[in-house]
Amino acid sequence: MSALPLQGIKILDLTRVLAGPLSAQMLGDLGAEVIKIERPGGGDDARAFGPPYLVDPAGKEKNNNSFYLCANRNKKSVTVNIATEEGQAIIRELAKSCDVMMENYKVGDLKRYKLDYDTIKAINPGIIYCSVTGFGQTGPYAPRAGYDAILQAMGGLMSVTGHLDGEPGAGPMKVGPSIVDYMTGLNSSIAILSALYHRDANGGEGQHVDVCLFDTVIASLSHWAQIYLVNGQTPPRRGTWGNGGMPAGVFRCTDGELMLVVGNDGQYARTCAVLGSPELATDPRFLKNNDRVVHGKEIMAIFAGLFLKKPVAYWLDELEKAGVPCGPINDFAQVFADPHVRARGMEIKVDHPFEHALSLIRNPLTFSGTPVKDYRAPPLLGADTKKVLATIGYDEAKVEVLKKQGIV
Repeated sequence: MSALPLQGIKILDLTRVLAGPLSAQMLGDLGAEVIKIERPGGGDDARAFGPPYLVDPAGKEKNNNSFYLCANRNKKSVTVNIATEEGQAIIRELAKSCDVMMENYKVGDLKRYKLDYDTIKAINPGIIYCSVTGFGQTGPYAPRAGYDAILQAMGGLMSVTGHLDGEPGAGPMKVGPSIVDYMTGLNSSIAILSALYHRDANGGEGQHVDVCLFDTVIASLSHWAQIYLVNGQTPPRRGTWGNGGMPAGVFRCTDGELMLVVGNDGQYARTCAVLGSPELATDPRFLKNNDRVVHGKEIMAIFAGLFLKKPVAYWLDELEKAGVPCGPINDFAQVFADPHVRARGMEIKVDHPFEHALSLIRNPLTFSGTPVKDYRAPPLLGADTKKVLATIGYDEAKVEVLKKQGIV
């Protein structure tokens, strides 16, 4: 078995909250050494984003909550106060030996600390410097701070998410998880890896990478936004209805609900047979998928009545036999109890100082030759400060002095 793909890559991570930390975690999973810089005393803002928290051996809830735990494994935590000159000097010294530096401060903030790209490039020309922001490094909104929900609203995602117009509760709706942060984290990882490849394989140089939530959410709307670009019309909110094949959506059964997506005409005919209404497959209103899209309300209403006749398990079994894509609507308990999820090992256990077998979600990438197997728990605040600073000449006595001064 070979080394992990990014073994030998060193990353200085000044990001906080979610998008940047998720990207750095991805790179850490893949073998990079990630040095996470946190504020002395408080640490990453995400540590204070609310319960649940892990409880320390004394029974106290400290700053190790779920928000922080989901995005910070496989990192080293080093506390540095970058508002001080000594703290800034420490960051610049660490940056000299790093391949990548990541930050998600507001545009221009790090320039006053001499930690901006131009300053870091001057001491390490080959560095890949990735800035993750709400609105990017250019444009009229560049100075603004941005959080996931704001970008869901401004980027158009909420305008096409929610119940169908005319239904109770209709109107713009936010997607539950911080999905724009997650996608931005993935884009940041792609950008960093591309820049590293350009530098190392193509004889290129280091560069400044600009990734933002606003660009990401707009790009993620893909075929929905393309509809607008083609005909000038924003597609309507569809609730749980599908985006292509019809009929598609949530259907209520005698004991719960299921999700069905009929992707082509063959699947439609087989679904009609399973539902005991094969004549629907030859009904001229519903012959082709485009016909079913035009008559969407009619076919969805007919299917709704048919699904109400049997329980969820019955329909899932019969539709699976017929080769029609469908699935139960699982809560998290059902997700992590699902035999396929368990077979794929999506829940992993790590040894955390406060919990011997802490559950985390595994990295979703699977490699045949370089599998990701080494998962280290998200670090306690400042856990690696002494060891990391020792690599740049700070002995234990010096670190203790800096601690007393609030610098580390």
